[in-house]
Amino acid sequence: MRQTFIVSYDISCPKRLRRVYRLMRGWGDHIQLSVFRCEMNARELVELRSKLAHVINNAEDQVLFVDVGPVEGRGSTSIRAIGKIYTAPERRAIVV
Repeated sequence: MRQTFIVSYDISCPKRLRRVYRLMRGWGDHIQLSVFRCEMNARELVELRSKLAHVINNAEDQVLFVDVGPVEGRGSTSIRAIGKIYTAPERRAIVV
């Protein structure tokens, strides 16, 4: 089952920050400066956590994972905004 996660990070070194950002771009939608919305299953979550663990410094950096809920359920409607309206990215298949 795919879950929606909010992944937020605080990285103290600019070089590591760029590496984390580039890594996260492949896993979810960049919604704010250090915040991504990711739809993942349990295997993908473990894989992302492992990849991030190899990039960050455990003594200086922090990555938070917030489980928002199932993609088809609460996860699709639980993000609310004040100011600029948040719109979930459109999901569509790309045939190559």
